[in-house]
Amino acid sequence: MQPQDLVRDHTVYACVMGSRAFGLATDASDTDRRGVFVAPTPLFWRFEKPPTHVEGPGEERFSWELERFCELGLRGNPNILECLHSPLVEHVDDTGRELLSLRGAFLSRRAYDTFTGYALGQRRKLDADVRVTGAPRWKHAMHLLRLLASARDLTRTGELRIGAGNRREALLAVKRGEVPWAEVERRMVRLAAEAEEALRGSPLPPEPDHARVADFLHRVRRASALRAEPDRRSVRDVPGAGRVVGHPAGLHPGPGLGVPE
Repeated sequence: MQPQDLVRDHTVYACVMGSRAFGLATDASDTDRRGVFVAPTPLFWRFEKPPTHVEGPGEERFSWELERFCELGLRGNPNILECLHSPLVEHVDDTGRELLSLRGAFLSRRAYDTFTGYALGQRRKLDADVRVTGAPRWKHAMHLLRLLASARDLTRTGELRIGAGNRREALLAVKRGEVPWAEVERRMVRLAAEAEEALRGSPLPPEPDHARVADFLHRVRRASALRAEPDRRSVRDVPGAGRVVGHPAGLHPGPGLGVPE
């Protein structure tokens, strides 16, 4: 099975991200698509494991395998948490709906560290641009302000909202380079300070709910394995199935060997 076949045939959740999900799109904006697929459990029984992520099919599309998606989400990865909160859902099945119902299980005070840590890395890149060219990449500056505002509001309320809302026009003015860099810097510093202040009384739990997410993943893997069982039984029911060529009288060299995949 090719990696892109996993996305095509086993996606449980797909959404639009980027400027369109944030409410900051213009006519020139790309459409960034993100998704989650569930690799069939029997693929994990081989030496060569299924991919943890796949690019494509198509441009601007990226998907994670469910386990990797959950692992990153429990770490508070901003991309994953925002993906779970996209207002633009393009596909969701029963497994995807259960994943979305677990959005709160991924949220914790870890998100403050990951969001602000990512923001700090982006700020360093912007500062480097200013030193080299005299100006930042304004689009990146806009998205950094949006991210800091999301981090502050998440820390304050315990809920993640990724849309720009009534900040849209102010943010787009930054993207167009209409706001002086010194003012953008002041806004960044203020938002970071407000997020730090909110952390002291944040309703977020200290850690995400690992147990709920682990139980969900286990049930998804088990259901996938059970769906594969009829095919495996049908092979064993064939006379001579499991006989290994080159072994006297079809002696089996070990558990599970000799049975066609």
